[in-house]
Amino acid sequence: MREPVFLLILTGLLCLTTTKPVHAEADATFDKANADYAAGHFPDAIRGYESLVKNRQWNPVLFYDLGNAYYRTGDFGRAILNYERALALDPAQPEARANLQLARDQARAIELVPGWTETHLDFLTRDQCAWLAAAAFWGAAAILARLYFAQRRAVVWIFALVLLGTISAGAAFVVYQLETGSAGSDVAIVTKKNIQARLATAESAGTVLLLPPGSEVKILSTRGDWCYAALPNDLRGWIPAQSAEPVRL
Repeated sequence: MREPVFLLILTGLLCLTTTKPVHAEADATFDKANADYAAGHFPDAIRGYESLVKNRQWNPVLFYDLGNAYYRTGDFGRAILNYERALALDPAQPEARANLQLARDQARAIELVPGWTETHLDFLTRDQCAWLAAAAFWGAAAILARLYFAQRRAVVWIFALVLLGTISAGAAFVVYQLETGSAGSDVAIVTKKNIQARLATAESAGTVLLLPPGSEVKILSTRGDWCYAALPNDLRGWIPAQSAEPVRL
């Protein structure tokens, strides 16, 4: 029995010792990218930030800074993509929201029509709503168990049960709306120029809509090198798969 315990302790110590250098290296890369940005070396800053994204060092500040670097190079499509990613992780970023609108105006990007949930509850993330739904559900379950075994059922506990049940159901509904709405997991940003949504999977097919860089689409299905997408203005069409990148990684 001692050997497995020793191995577990040893594995834990190795994890601790290897995590610190990884974080130190990421911090050094981030600081170098920030220095490049401050010096006006925007392509170098982009390479540094993108290396952190590739290594899954995701956080709102990283995506915000990467969006700023792309904006400085005139790549409004990828600037908008990274501002969107920053806001997906932390909606309470006024600077990211302001820069996102500025980049959209510059690129003349068009957006999907947001639903009621995205318009009025844009200060909450999907994960926050999921945690709220789970906490309220287990709270309601605990109260239900208490009421089941109690000899006298106080009105206050019944009220708390109904309230928590309502909160749980409401939060779960918001999660569903955020997941399937204009900020859902299938939403992507057009990052290429001169992209035309077409009626079929061919460059010769008729054009449905011209999509400036930074425009929002919702990927519905994929066929080879083409994606069928919901477009702004309640339209649908086919776009090259490499022309858009998902907001959520």
